[in-house]
Amino acid sequence: MASPNTNQEKGGVLARILALPKVVKEKVLSICRLTKEIAQDDPRKVIHSLKVGLAISLVSLFYYYQPLYENFGLSAMWAVMTVVVVFEYTVGATLGKGLNRTIATLAAGALGVGAHYLASLSGTTGEPILIGAFVFVQAAIASFIRFFPKVKARYDYGMLIFILTFSLISVSGFREVEVLDMAHKRLSTIFIGGSACVMISIFVCPVWAGEEFHYSIANKLEILGDFLEAFVRVYLKISKEGESEDNKGDSKDKKFLEGYKKVINSKSVDDSLANFARWEPGHGKFRFRHPWDLYLKAGALSRQCAYRMEALDANINSDIQGSLEICSTVQELCSEMCLESSKAYKELGASIRTMTMPSSSDTYVANAKAAVKSLKSLLETSSCKETDLLSLIPVVTMASLLIDIVEFTEKIADSVNNLATVTHFEVVDTDKSPKVPSQSPHCECAEPGPKIDSLQLVIIVESALAVPDSEKSNVV
Repeated sequence: MASPNTNQEKGGVLARILALPKVVKEKVLSICRLTKEIAQDDPRKVIHSLKVGLAISLVSLFYYYQPLYENFGLSAMWAVMTVVVVFEYTVGATLGKGLNRTIATLAAGALGVGAHYLASLSGTTGEPILIGAFVFVQAAIASFIRFFPKVKARYDYGMLIFILTFSLISVSGFREVEVLDMAHKRLSTIFIGGSACVMISIFVCPVWAGEEFHYSIANKLEILGDFLEAFVRVYLKISKEGESEDNKGDSKDKKFLEGYKKVINSKSVDDSLANFARWEPGHGKFRFRHPWDLYLKAGALSRQCAYRMEALDANINSDIQGSLEICSTVQELCSEMCLESSKAYKELGASIRTMTMPSSSDTYVANAKAAVKSLKSLLETSSCKETDLLSLIPVVTMASLLIDIVEFTEKIADSVNNLATVTHFEVVDTDKSPKVPSQSPHCECAEPGPKIDSLQLVIIVESALAVPDSEKSNVV
């Protein structure tokens, strides 16, 4: 007679078997939904997949078509392998890999044939020893060169192919009689496969890494501007252009307040796109040897600003909240700093996106710096002696971070202006430039005031409160 435990185990197994079709159906539907989402998000990815299939089908003719197969033999498979490993999403990535593979194969093939010839002069006894020594030396040297930063960034794949090709030709040449014929066929098929990848990538719905990088920098600046606007609406309770304080777009504002995370995590993508863009020929408004380093500089500054926004978001959401009295005192000036900086970021982003000279960003930056000076004066003249230190720290921290953000706004504006000058952005006349508020006595648009050090501001507040030395480190 079966025990109750055995019956329960059998029942559990039977239930899992009966539920298996439902689980498989859910997995299939989940994959279908994910496929549809990816295809709708960027249809170019679907086109890229079709381009890869087209390239592989074309080079496969060298294996299927008998006259071509008689000329190349089994080496025709190298054309297919080349397409698989070389074809990338962007033109720059495909060109970089294709040129790396072709040049590395040519150089390694020539050296491999030379090494085989030198080794053959030593006789049957010394030939394998010399071939082994040549393979060891070239592999060690090439592997060490791969650690060089510039080589690692642009030629790492080429060095890898160089090691592989030299070793294959040198070692296989020990058994093969026609080494030159083998090297010629292998190089020819690799060149054919790489050429097919490059031609299809350029002439069939091309995706340029330079354009992707260009628009990604513009998008980063717009994300920073959206964060500052949402910060004002959610935390400073001031709506833009007379909107009611009841914020109906909570989910939208929450998305904007988390946008800085994309900017922070963008370094590797920026470096890759800049590297791929350097391989691309001139196209559209992007000439060959476009100053991509200036884009990298703007991206690095935007990430540093995003780190301040991350700290600002964490400070606002901390358990220790500032005094309502002090918050209401600095609320208007902080809101002005955020909104003017937000306008500057959106102006700079639109300038990069349309490749036109920024017309109003300097005015927005000047207004933000004027608000910084007013905030500093307000904090210097305010009487905070009776205020609890714990309620003062969050407000001072927020003000310090906003001052940092204004400073980075000015740096990013200078970087974008430099980029616009070097790349000859189009000059567009507009009469919609914002006017500097005349009621602000601290606004100095012609000669912007000196940068305000956020650390200096914190020290001034501390001196007014007579904070002991043991607590100064915590405030800073």
